[in-house]
Amino acid sequence: MPIGTIRDLGAEGKTVLLRLDLNSPIDPSSNIILDDKRFREHLPTIHALDKSKVVIITHQSRPGKKDFTTLEAHAEKLEQLLGKPVTYVDSIFGRHAREAVHKMKPGEVVMLENVRFNAEENLTLKPEEAKKTHLIKRLSTLGDVFVNDAFGTAHRSQPTVVGLPMTMRSAGGLLMEKEVFTLSKVFSGAPRPVCMVLGGTKVDDSIDVARNVLDKGIADTVIVIGVVANVFLIAAGYDIGRPSTQLIAQLKYQPEIEKAKEILGKYKDRVIMPQTVAVRENNHRKEYPITKIPPEDCPVLDIGMDAIHDMVGVLKKSGTVVFNGPAGLFEESDFATGTYEMIKAASKVDFSVVGGGHTAAVIEKMGLDGDFTHISTGGGACIEFLTGKVLPAVDALEQSKKIFG
Repeated sequence: MPIGTIRDLGAEGKTVLLRLDLNSPIDPSSNIILDDKRFREHLPTIHALDKSKVVIITHQSRPGKKDFTTLEAHAEKLEQLLGKPVTYVDSIFGRHAREAVHKMKPGEVVMLENVRFNAEENLTLKPEEAKKTHLIKRLSTLGDVFVNDAFGTAHRSQPTVVGLPMTMRSAGGLLMEKEVFTLSKVFSGAPRPVCMVLGGTKVDDSIDVARNVLDKGIADTVIVIGVVANVFLIAAGYDIGRPSTQLIAQLKYQPEIEKAKEILGKYKDRVIMPQTVAVRENNHRKEYPITKIPPEDCPVLDIGMDAIHDMVGVLKKSGTVVFNGPAGLFEESDFATGTYEMIKAASKVDFSVVGGGHTAAVIEKMGLDGDFTHISTGGGACIEFLTGKVLPAVDALEQSKKIFG
């Protein structure tokens, strides 16, 4: 059952509760928003609702974090990008919020206060439980229909994400629709061969993705880079040196070594590990084959040039590449080569998907964002989707379509 779309909703003239994910990097001292990518991604949905009264529900950070703050700056940033007024209301569902919504005319936009200021929004609840919260009972009286465009929070089972679809006619926004459609294509209909590039430090998620795509025949090859590669190298019996082994222990990823062993036992020929790596030795980049990594004080910080050559060769022959996570410490120019060269090669294939996060930031910095088929706005949501899990937000929208039509 697909999710409903804005086109099915008949929202003209109605009050639309619009859930966005505007959670962005912020300078805590000045409250200045440092990256407006997520704002820009939501603009098509807001423009598509320009004949409705749009009430934005969104969040910034979470309780206990330095950047957990009000949404005044977010309303100002959205107003600049949208080119029309966005009224910030420092209330979620209180009298101030109700009055502001009641006065709205079609075409107007109101942004309610950070919804995570309400304790209930920080709970993980099943849809039926979420529906019963005070937050959902009160919010649902403010609008006629609900649109969820917050793919970045689609993997969270929080009240506004899963509860509102249980109480009112709902649909996915244009960004949600694009994310679900494009990522679904990876599972069926993507040009073959399909190659998954899994890197960075989220080893547990990457191993779940690798197992899912290999077990189901979704990917023809899996390339591992970054800390993910280090775990696979240990699983294959290589000594990657004390600093890199200790990092895996610090990140509590030792249990993942056994899982990597199982994957290699089944799919050794389809998992491509780097055969050379770059370490920091006497403050310089030095490369070693994986059989000769220095045991002491030389952390592995990138893949080596031979590994880059081999992996780029695999990418060049691929029809589809899904890229998630860097190859090393790309913030330092000495150790950025692997990440940059792999990204350049991935940008040239027919169908290319990027799993958000650090990789997306590097691609934007390189000016290659226009060369990729799709750059996901949700790192966690994207990776959960690729592990084959049903995302709570998507499931709730599907259920809503069954209930309300």
